[in-house]
Amino acid sequence: MTNSELLIHGARLPDGQQANLLIRRGRIEAAGPDLEAGPDAERINATGCLVMPGLVDAHAHIDKTLWGMPWRPHEAGPTLIDRIDNERRVMNELQLSAEKQSARLLRHMVARGTTHVRTHIDVGLDMKLSYLHGVQAMYEKHRDYIDLEIVAFPQTGVMLRPGTLDLLDQAVLDGAQVIGGLDPIGVDNDPAGQLNAIFAIAGRRGCGIDIHLHDRGETGAMTIEMIAERTKALGLAGRVAISHAFCLGTLEPARLEQMIALLLDNDIAIMTHGPVGGIPFPPVRLLAARGVRLFTGSDGVRDCWSPLNTGDMLERAYLIAYLNGFRDDAGLELALHMATYGGAQLMGARGYGLSVGSVADLVIVPAETAAEAVAMHPRPRYVLKRGRIVARDGCSLLPPID
Repeated sequence: MTNSELLIHGARLPDGQQANLLIRRGRIEAAGPDLEAGPDAERINATGCLVMPGLVDAHAHIDKTLWGMPWRPHEAGPTLIDRIDNERRVMNELQLSAEKQSARLLRHMVARGTTHVRTHIDVGLDMKLSYLHGVQAMYEKHRDYIDLEIVAFPQTGVMLRPGTLDLLDQAVLDGAQVIGGLDPIGVDNDPAGQLNAIFAIAGRRGCGIDIHLHDRGETGAMTIEMIAERTKALGLAGRVAISHAFCLGTLEPARLEQMIALLLDNDIAIMTHGPVGGIPFPPVRLLAARGVRLFTGSDGVRDCWSPLNTGDMLERAYLIAYLNGFRDDAGLELALHMATYGGAQLMGARGYGLSVGSVADLVIVPAETAAEAVAMHPRPRYVLKRGRIVARDGCSLLPPID
C-alpha cells in the first residue's frame, strides 16, 4: 500500500452489521454504512466478506521449523524425552538457520491472517543464544509486517543442564520479553529449583513467564499450585501463563475447581492448541465460563515434533472447536476469541480490535459470521498490518527473503 488512506467497502462486521471502514495512518478512523474516502484512497471491495481483527498465534516455535524444506518423515518416539532427543539430533544434523527458517514460516503465517506472534525460542547448552539472535535478526527485517514477542525457552530442561539458567537470564537481557519453563517435575525432577530460579529471573528482570506443562494428573496439579504460590508472592498476577496444561483435562471435578480458583486468584492464563491423538486438554468452555483467560497457538509447525500443524490460526480455532465438540455459534466464537482477543490480551497488544481508533490489523475472509469463518476456515482475501495490505488471496506480499 502506497497511500495513507484506505477504504474497506461493504464489510460485514462480527455483530452482523455492514459498514465501510476508513483507514488512515494505520488506524481505523471511522466506520459507517455510507462512509466515503478521498479520490486517491486505495479501496478494498469486501462485499460478502467478514472483517475480523488480525489473528494471534500466541504459542509458536518459529525458530526450529522445517517449513520450506523437503518432506522429512516423523521419526520421534512416543515420549516427551524421545521427542526432545530426536529434535536435537535432527537439528544438529541439518544445521538450519533460525533466521531463514523463521522468515519462511512467518511469511506463511502472515498469508493466513496472523498479525501477532508469541514464539518460544530454544535457549540451551547446544545452541546457546544463536536461535534467539537469528530470530531477532529476522524480526528486524519484518517489523512492518507482524508483531513478535519472544519467550526464552529451555527445551532440554533447566536444572538437569547446569548453565541453562545463566543463558536464560542473558536471553532476557538480550531482548526476550518472557522467560519460559518446562515440566518442573516431569523433566527436571526439581520443581522448586526450576520454578524458584525462573521466577527469580522474572522478578529481577521485570519479564513475564510462560511455562510448558505437559505433566498430567496430580503431578500437573501440584505444579500449578507451586506456580500460583510464586505468582502471588512476587506480585506477578496477570503476567504468568501456563501452556498446554494437560492436567486440567484429567482432574476430578472438585480438584479441577481448586485449580480454577488458583488460576483466577492469580490471573494466570491458559493455552491449549487442541492436541490430537487422545491427549487430554483443558475444558475450554468450562474455564471460559469461570473467567479464566484462554489463548491458543500453532505450537510447532512442520517440525521434528509433528508434521501436522499448519500455522493457520483459523484452522487452529476450527480444531479447538472440533475437539471440544462445539457445534453452536457461541462455542465457535469462543474458539475464535482464543485465536484473536485472548492472544492479543496475553501479548499486551495495544489498540487491538475493530473499534474506531484501533490499529488496522485486520483480516477479511469470505464468511457471513464469525462462526462460519471458524467452521469453514477459508483463506483470507486480504490481510492488513497497520493499514497496509500484506497478503492477498492467501499469498504473502512481503518482499523476497535475502
